[in-house]
Amino acid sequence: MKVSDFNYDLPQELIAQVPIKNRDESRLMVLNREKQTIEHKIFKDIIDYLEPGDCLVRNNTKVIPARLYGIKEETNANVEFLLLNRIDGDIWEVMVRPGKKLKAGAKVTFGDGILKAEILEQLDNGNRKVKFEYSGIFNEILDQIGLMPLPPYIHEKLKEKDRYQTVYAKYEGSAAAPTAGLHFTEELLEKLKEKGVEIANVTLHVEQ
Repeated sequence: MKVSDFNYDLPQELIAQVPIKNRDESRLMVLNREKQTIEHKIFKDIIDYLEPGDCLVRNNTKVIPARLYGIKEETNANVEFLLLNRIDGDIWEVMVRPGKKLKAGAKVTFGDGILKAEILEQLDNGNRKVKFEYSGIFNEILDQIGLMPLPPYIHEKLKEKDRYQTVYAKYEGSAAAPTAGLHFTEELLEKLKEKGVEIANVTLHVEQ
């Protein structure tokens, strides 16, 4: 089996660029393996396909505004950071662009100086180990200057950060949303519980 076996063409006009007003009214494709049929439904119809005693497992990770745009000190070159993984304290694994400009020792300033970073080393996978310096609370600074790391096929700017979070997001750490869960609403989850569907939580932080 080759990875290329999973390639398929998805017309640009079929890629939603902005969230639908009501999360649970997005499209749902239902594949019946026994009958070999495909039906097109609305996501809230998922309640018809889950039975009492079924267990719905959801990922309660919370996306951080992990995309940062800054300026390299000395050259004033524009650079981009994507926070991937907190290694220890204020030291993070970060995906950087352009990589050639950000070697060990390089320093970057974000948000007119409220956040600074120094490249400590280049990792084997091409990412960088970075140490941040700031005054205050790191997550509050991210909320102020960071952007949600939308997928590359989304070109519209996200107006509401919460629309790139699941309604049950709890533990911060993801650089991308567990997108399958974005379509659940509190009301739909409550109806599933009333039907007897069990709900279990896991916390799996997503990296891009």
